[in-house]
Amino acid sequence: MVHRTFRGLAVLSGFALAVGLTPGLAAAQDDMVTEVGAGEGQVSILAWPGYVEDGSFSPDADWVTPFEEATGCEVSYDIFGTSDEAWTKFTAGGYDVVSASGDLSFRLFENGYVQPVNLDLIPNYADIVADLKDQPYNTFDGVHYGVPHGRGANLLMWRTDVVDPAPDSWTTVFDPDSPYAGKITAYDAAIYIADAAVVLMATRPDLGITNPYALDETQFSEAVALAKQQQSVLNEYWSDYALEMEAFRNGDSVLGTTWQVITNFLLLEDPPVQVANVKPVEGSTGWSDTWMVAAETPNINCSYMWLDHVASPPVQAAIAEWFGEAPANQKACELTANPGHCDEFHAAAGDPFWEDVWYWTTPREECLDGRTDVQCVGFDAWLDAWLEIKGG
Repeated sequence: MVHRTFRGLAVLSGFALAVGLTPGLAAAQDDMVTEVGAGEGQVSILAWPGYVEDGSFSPDADWVTPFEEATGCEVSYDIFGTSDEAWTKFTAGGYDVVSASGDLSFRLFENGYVQPVNLDLIPNYADIVADLKDQPYNTFDGVHYGVPHGRGANLLMWRTDVVDPAPDSWTTVFDPDSPYAGKITAYDAAIYIADAAVVLMATRPDLGITNPYALDETQFSEAVALAKQQQSVLNEYWSDYALEMEAFRNGDSVLGTTWQVITNFLLLEDPPVQVANVKPVEGSTGWSDTWMVAAETPNINCSYMWLDHVASPPVQAAIAEWFGEAPANQKACELTANPGHCDEFHAAAGDPFWEDVWYWTTPREECLDGRTDVQCVGFDAWLDAWLEIKGG
């Protein structure tokens, strides 16, 4: 495990300090922390790349050092490339806080690995955009289990000097007769089956798919079949963003799914890699991440301090621009270096951009689309199917 201590653009907002409360395995509102006390001196964070930066990678990205100086909580952190990797790492123990996408958050809650969060102790929560509050991937049984971080869409990226015309549909990466066969890439995680389901929602209306994470046996079988068909045109699956960057840089990949941060980094190279991206016409999967606290953390006070720090406007602005996403805190939009960032990334509440973005969500046997006459395919079966898909 890569476990590094970081000292790393933000000013920690005022945080009320009082007597701490020892946490336990929490499952109800009554078990929540009621006060935040002096920090324990350390906090260990498991996060998506780009969420915890100290200036080591770039002097333009540093929001850890001010936190450490303000709180006395020394930050160590580890990163992951997929929610499945995060599940393996976090459930092994040793972490206090995790940035969990919706395909991880419910699993952590359901299995008792995270505790409810007292939002009264997170002053910056008040400014979180309403779209991200009280969602089924961060609030369970009416209890909040974390603080929303930000949101983004999984995008289609291509080499503009190779791919012509510019694509606008996901069908281009599933086409068995694609002229770019052997140079297409796809995300390496079981949740990617939902991307195939998004395509089927548009191309196979007879299947009746209304939510790519709520698939009955027939719908799921068709999505798996489409994902298997895609294998014939793939160069590789990716989960490490640096490896996807290298593949597009050297031309091994010229078309495929990506994150905005990857496109941003490629365009910043000298010379810039000729890439562009788009949210395809079918819509897209995406993410809305949540900062969650380990059920049995010994560093509860530092954990709460981090949750408030990372939700503050300066840090939200810094991460949103660095990673390439819409911040959760509305006040961050006043602080971005690019004054048009929040318009570009559709950060405003109710922006119609998000109407066809399906945030990663843990598939369950109880259908998430509201159907009660069938049983949907749970996530364990998605994991098994993914191994089958990759095995050919």
